[in-house]
Amino acid sequence: MIRQSWVDKVDTLALSQQCVLAGVSRATVYAQQKTRPVDESDLLLSRLIDEEYTRRPFYGSRKMVVFLKEKGHVVNRKRVQRLMRQMGLVGMAPGPNTSRPHPEHKVYPYLLRGVLVVRPNQVWSTDITYIRLAHGFAYLVAIVDWYSRRVLSWRISNSMEAVFCIDCLEDALRKHGKPEIFNSDQGSQFTSEGFTDVLKREGVIISMDGRGRAFDNIFVERLWRSVKYEDVYLKGYATMGELLLGLAEYFIFYNCERPHQSMGNKTPEFVYRSAIGGGAVIVDKFGGAVAEIPVPLRSTGISATAGATA
Repeated sequence: MIRQSWVDKVDTLALSQQCVLAGVSRATVYAQQKTRPVDESDLLLSRLIDEEYTRRPFYGSRKMVVFLKEKGHVVNRKRVQRLMRQMGLVGMAPGPNTSRPHPEHKVYPYLLRGVLVVRPNQVWSTDITYIRLAHGFAYLVAIVDWYSRRVLSWRISNSMEAVFCIDCLEDALRKHGKPEIFNSDQGSQFTSEGFTDVLKREGVIISMDGRGRAFDNIFVERLWRSVKYEDVYLKGYATMGELLLGLAEYFIFYNCERPHQSMGNKTPEFVYRSAIGGGAVIVDKFGGAVAEIPVPLRSTGISATAGATA
């Protein structure tokens, strides 16, 4: 406990480096972060929004206002927008994106529409989701291999700062090597120099979802639905510590025991290790030609547009 007190969240030194110097586990530090005090009415509305968004991820703030009214909560759109922004939510349709990059951060083009994903570690992607607790909330970040749907790494935090995303990325790279392409949304955590510099250091091609195009990262969105309906909503975690232990158990189940119908009822772990039975392709859901983006894939030398579809 004494060593854990040495770690200072507001220190200029990265939290991950502080943990190394102090000789404490980063997971322990994240788990013991105190959840922020929140307004109880905001918490109730956030829970309702979270459940409805998980069912209907194409809902934006306007539809959420109507949904809440039907549930007996008359709320103006600005409040809903604030809550959705706090939760990191954006509807799966073209429009204003609540996952905004920092104005000084570089945003990279989306490189995966029409690309055939035919092997493990060809494409990884990441995202952040809101996780409700009994008297507060937390954020969960995960990195997923597109070919196998395997969760390669994950972290929780009580804030949306970039540090826990960077820690998650470093962990995935350390345990699983590196992908050819890494995809994320345009959130400031992923456009930050701290995050993109790690990918550049490893020679990974960076791709980012189009604005308001959450379908561009559909495999992580599907993971969030599974996590919430199969674990979080059922167990009703009260603290960060409980959440950490529960998710650790769930992701072992998800990777190693839970069959996926789209992969012939094989598990993500089996498909990732064997390179048999997986695959993915993103098709343009809103029409229009798919631009040809000549991204050479490291393992084959062929262009990423080889499997493009309109």
